[in-house]
Amino acid sequence: MNPAPDTLPAVRSIGVDRPLVWLVLAWRDMARAGWVSLAHGLVLALVGAAIVAVAHNRFWLLAGALSGFLVVAPVLATSLYALSRAIERREKPGLGVVAKTWLNWQHSHINKWGNDYWCMVQFGALLALAGTGWVLTSAALITLFAPVPIHTPIDFVHHVVLAKEGWLFEAWLALGGVLAAPIFASSVVSMPLLLDRRIGLLQAVLTSWRTVLANPLPLGLWAALIAGFTVLGLASLFIGLIVVMPMLGHASWHAYRDLVDPASLPPRDSQWSGLGTDASR
Repeated sequence: MNPAPDTLPAVRSIGVDRPLVWLVLAWRDMARAGWVSLAHGLVLALVGAAIVAVAHNRFWLLAGALSGFLVVAPVLATSLYALSRAIERREKPGLGVVAKTWLNWQHSHINKWGNDYWCMVQFGALLALAGTGWVLTSAALITLFAPVPIHTPIDFVHHVVLAKEGWLFEAWLALGGVLAAPIFASSVVSMPLLLDRRIGLLQAVLTSWRTVLANPLPLGLWAALIAGFTVLGLASLFIGLIVVMPMLGHASWHAYRDLVDPASLPPRDSQWSGLGTDASR
């Protein structure tokens, strides 16, 4: 395999309301993929529930851990992107697509030490590092500045969220937003692009930033929709995540297809990409 090219793909400008179309298309993909799509949401909901079970009496850790878990969601949703791509190519969106995504993509790489081979792993590691950093930062902020020890969600609501005096909750939200914004800009199309095309990690991240700079209003709406649906999923005791996470994952694939023109880049795996044919719009 030749190394990934250094050139960046072209990015497109879209309408402000286009993220709503991505959600509609995501529902279509979920209906076609069926239980395979919903199984992703179930796994993520179980992981979230496990985090709560471990950290339920240490809410300073729970708040950061759940936030960090959501940071790495673009990597966890990789096979959802692959399912949407299979539907786009009129292939069967079954369990075989998921298996190929996680197990077989590396078979076409002769050189296992090259940057191109490890780009998805590197991106996942960077997001995990960012999530860990937020967990530690959140824990330190709440532990140091909360007026009383925070052990449970009720403690957090009473003494941080509903506190009549102080600035802790506002500072916690602001700091989370400051940290989340560059992560969102770096990941909004990076993982689908890395999955679909032979491109280096830095080039994929730069492409993601270019899509945000070219479409600040639509992607601002998209970020708000992601946050809103995620909060609904969490507030439903994680049951809502069974539907919310697959929906956002499939919608992210359609965001990539609308925002990026990958025609200048070779497919990552000819077996997945119709033996080199290009399906770009």
